[in-house]
Amino acid sequence: MKAVVFQEDAETEMLEAAAYYEAQQSDLGRRFLAAVQDAINRIVLNPSLYPVVVFDVQRCLTKIFPFGVLFRDRPEQIEVIAVMHLHRAPDYWQKRR
Repeated sequence: MKAVVFQEDAETEMLEAAAYYEAQQSDLGRRFLAAVQDAINRIVLNPSLYPVVVFDVQRCLTKIFPFGVLFRDRPEQIEVIAVMHLHRAPDYWQKRR
């Protein structure tokens, strides 16, 4: 099984989103993190299932929450580039490449 590595910006935006959801309702932040983990688990199982959005970057949608996990499937690891809110400017993360 491949290791999963988060770029620093991706981890930060994931934790900020979890904090936002937790401030809205108790336990909602934990449920958000569980949804992201579920997406990552699905990516690790079969990364080729997910569409390419730009060059070699693919996207897996989370369940329930309006977020996508943007990643690169590398030979030795899965590199998470963004945990992106789907209603945000769609290409904000491209400077991270």
